[in-house]
Amino acid sequence: MDGNADRRVKARLQAYTSLPEDLQSLRQRAHAVRARTISNLDTLLEQFTDCAKANGCTIHWAADASQAIGIVLDIARQNNARLIAKSKTMVGEEIEINAALEKAGLNVVETDLGEYIVQLRHERPAHIITPAVHLRRSDVAQTFVEKLGVPYNEDIPTMIAIARQTLRQTFLNADIGISGVNFGVAEDGTICILTNEGNGRMITTLPRVHIALMGIERLLPTLEDLALMLLLLPRSATGQKLTVYTSLIRGPRRPGDPDGPEQRHLILVDNGRRSMVGMPLEESLYCIRCGACLNACPVFREIGGHAYVGVHGELTAYPGPIGSVLSPGLMGASEFGNLARASSLCGACREACPVDINLPALLLRVRAGLTTAVPDKQSDSVAHSPTPSQVPATLRLGLSVYAWAASSRNRFGTAQRLAAWAAGALAPRSSWLRLPAFTGWGASRDFPRPAVRSFHERFAQRASLQSNSSFQAQAQTDTASIPMAQPSTEINEQNRAPAIIKDELVDQFCREINAVGGQAIICQEVELNARLSALLAERQVTRLQAWDDEHLPAGLVENLRLRGIEIVHSLDPTIAVGLTGAMAGLADTGTLILAGGPGQPLSASMLPDIHIAILHSHQIYQSMASFIKKPQPADQILIGAPVVVLITGPSRTADIEMTLTIGVHGPREVIVFCLD
Repeated sequence: MDGNADRRVKARLQAYTSLPEDLQSLRQRAHAVRARTISNLDTLLEQFTDCAKANGCTIHWAADASQAIGIVLDIARQNNARLIAKSKTMVGEEIEINAALEKAGLNVVETDLGEYIVQLRHERPAHIITPAVHLRRSDVAQTFVEKLGVPYNEDIPTMIAIARQTLRQTFLNADIGISGVNFGVAEDGTICILTNEGNGRMITTLPRVHIALMGIERLLPTLEDLALMLLLLPRSATGQKLTVYTSLIRGPRRPGDPDGPEQRHLILVDNGRRSMVGMPLEESLYCIRCGACLNACPVFREIGGHAYVGVHGELTAYPGPIGSVLSPGLMGASEFGNLARASSLCGACREACPVDINLPALLLRVRAGLTTAVPDKQSDSVAHSPTPSQVPATLRLGLSVYAWAASSRNRFGTAQRLAAWAAGALAPRSSWLRLPAFTGWGASRDFPRPAVRSFHERFAQRASLQSNSSFQAQAQTDTASIPMAQPSTEINEQNRAPAIIKDELVDQFCREINAVGGQAIICQEVELNARLSALLAERQVTRLQAWDDEHLPAGLVENLRLRGIEIVHSLDPTIAVGLTGAMAGLADTGTLILAGGPGQPLSASMLPDIHIAILHSHQIYQSMASFIKKPQPADQILIGAPVVVLITGPSRTADIEMTLTIGVHGPREVIVFCLD
C-alpha cells in the first residue's frame, strides 16, 4: 500500500510540471467550477437531461440504491439479458449493484483488470483507482489458478494476457454493458468516461444496451470546464497527462452507424446527494474521484481501503480522507461517522486535492457531529462517541475544563503558560512529568513537559528573524525576477509564420505520442502508400479492418487491395490490424481524436492488436481547450457524432504490483502516420 502510494504521489507531482499554467490557479478555477455546479445543481440537471434526451438517451431518476437497482433490473428484463459486462463505477460499488443483479440470476462480470481480480476473490476494491493494490503478484497468480484453471505463473504480462483472452468473449457476448460516468456536460448532454485499459470503450460500444450510472453531482456546465478537469484528473489519479481513452458519449447508434448500442440509458442517482447541498459537508460533493487524497494520507497508506468500515462492520465504497466525509454524508454519521477519526489532520489530503477541497475542515465537522445530510436513526451526533454514562465523572470534568479552555485562544494560551510554569516549579530538572497511575497515563507512559513558549510564539519569533535577515536579499531577488510583459500565446501565434507553428505542433505531437508508447511516422502524402504497405508487409499483415474509402486518403484502400491485402469494413474479432483516419490531434498529449459515424467504425480502433491512424498535420491543435474553442471542425465533431474518443497511446494497466503493462483490452500498438 505504501509503495503504491509513494509511486502515485511522485508520478502526480511529475505530471503537474507539464501543466500549461500555475497549478494553484488551476485548482482554484476547478474549485470554483465545482462550487458553481453544486450551487446550481437543479438548473444544470434540467439542462443536462434535456440535452441528453435530445441526443437519444433514455433518462432515469433514482432517489436511492433500491430504485437504481430496480431500474437496471427492469432494463435487463425488457431486453432478456443474461450476461452483463461492467466497467468500473463507484456509484455501482456504492449501491452494491453486483450482489443485487447476481441475486436476480444475472451473470455480472467486472472487466477492469483490478476489479476483475477482486471479483474473482469475492473481495471489495481496496482503492478507488487501483482496486487490487493490496495483492501481490503471487496472490493474483494463485487466484487465476483456482478460478480460471490456468497453470501457476507469476509473470505479470502473461497474467494480463490470460485476463484479456478470458474477457474478450464477455465483451462480444454481453447483452448489457454497465459503466460509470466521470463527468456529464450540461450544455450538450455529453457524458465523459475515462479509462486506460480499453474495457470502458468495449462495454459502451459492443453490447446492444449501455447503462450509465451517474451520481447527480458529477456535472460540469460546459465543454471548456471539461477541458479544465481533463488537465487535472488524469494527472492527479495516475500521473498521466491524459488517460489512454477519453470517451465523449452523446447518444445511441443512429441509422447508418456501423457500431454502438441500440439503447443508451442514463440513470441519475441521488442516494443522499441532494440532502448534502447547502449542508456542512456539501464541499465533499466537489470530489472528482482521482484518489490523490488516499495516496497522500499517512493513515490510508498504512491501513488500506479495507479498514474503512462502519460501526456494524459494513465496508464503505469510499475510503480514505474523502470517504471519511462522503460516507457519513451519503450513508449516515451513525454508521460511518467513526471514519473521520482515522486521520492525523496533517492537511496532506487538501494539498493533493486537484479541486482544493478543504478536507481537514470537513473531517472536523464530522467529528463534531455536524452532519445532517442523512437523518441518523439515533441522533445527528457521531455514533461512536460514548454516552455520558460510559465516561467516568472525573474524566468528564477534566474534558469539560479542557474544552472550556481550548475554545478560546486567550484562555488556551494562558493555560499553556500556567502549565509550563507549574512543570518548571514541580520538576525543574526533568524533561518529562510522571502522572499518577490512576490517570491511565502514569501506569505506562511519561507525560511530555509543556513547552515554555507556545508554538505560535516560537513560529512568530522565527519568522521575524528570518524576515529581518533576508529582507535585502529577497528584495533584490524579487526585483530581478519580475518578468517582462509578454504577449499572449494567441497573439504570438498570429504574428509568427504559420509553417513554423505547424512544424512545432507536429514535432510536439510526435514527441508526446512516442512518450506514451505509441509510434509516430512523419511522411509526405505521396509517400503514404509505400510506407504503409512496407509496414504491413513487415508485420505480415494480410487482412485488416478499415474505415470506408471516403474517410481515408484517396486511393489508399484500393492500393492495399492491389497489394493483396483483404479489407474488411465490419467488426471481425479475428483481425489483428485496424486502419482509421482521425478528426484531429492534440500536441500537448499526443492524442488522436476519432469520431464514430457512418463508414467510421469505432471497433477498428478498439478490438485489433494494432491500431494504425492517418492524421494530417493541419489537423493538430495545441490542446483540448484550443480544439474545443475552434468553431471548425470541433463543433461539427462534438455535436454531430454520437461518440467521440480521445486516444492517447496503446492500452495499459498497472493494476498488478504497480507494474506498467502495455496491451490490456485495447490495442497493444498505436501507429500514427502524420502527413505533411
